[in-house]
Amino acid sequence: MIDVLSIILYILGSILLVVLIILGIKLIITMNKISEITDDISTKLKSLNGFFSVIDFTTDKLATITDKFVEAVTSLIRRIFRQKKEEEYKDE
Repeated sequence: MIDVLSIILYILGSILLVVLIILGIKLIITMNKISEITDDISTKLKSLNGFFSVIDFTTDKLATITDKFVEAVTSLIRRIFRQKKEEEYKDE
């Protein structure tokens, strides 16, 4: 009985070892493919860096222009309301 169980364990152990070796080889192949894909993606992103920097510069300038426009409009509105309040105080 002990001899039969030890033979079964050896057979199952060797089968498990073969399966793990096959899975390891497939994992290595998959990791190599993933590495190639990430290298390709990084080179493509590096080629787009100039485009993104132009977009960033443009949005910064547009934000500056809109901020100045909003400041001008708010200061104009403040002046209008201050003049009305000063005229009301003078009338009283």
